[in-house]
Amino acid sequence: MLNGFKNFLMRGDVVVAAVGLVIALAFSTLVKAFTDYVINPLVAATQGGSAIGLGWQLGASGNKATYLDIGSFISAVVYFVIFMAVVYFLIVVPYKHGQSRLGRVVFGEPAPTKTCPACLSDDLPIGASRCKHCASDQPAVTTTG
Repeated sequence: MLNGFKNFLMRGDVVVAAVGLVIALAFSTLVKAFTDYVINPLVAATQGGSAIGLGWQLGASGNKATYLDIGSFISAVVYFVIFMAVVYFLIVVPYKHGQSRLGRVVFGEPAPTKTCPACLSDDLPIGASRCKHCASDQPAVTTTG
């Protein structure tokens, strides 16, 4: 049992995922600092002369628990977009390139599907002869080419 667990951990995909996670966490800190010290001041500058920030006070004045802080939400969205771009361009793209050199397709286009006329499920593989949801027989799909 432990030998199987060791083999699972030593698979290339698990090691690549672990390295990717460590790199993503390191970039997360960098991107968080960028949004806190660059993006947040820019968002705060758009608020004009108000000292509270971009948002609305929903309850008693000065109560932070009832303040709808739109500026922080905008900063979180910017953080997310930047972080996902960093992960995509520095982890996913090189991984796809490396796997394509090995003849593997990762993160490719999904296989084409068809819709079952009986139950209208739309996730059946093109070559399916029976619906996996309602078990109805499927007409054969002919391709031209």
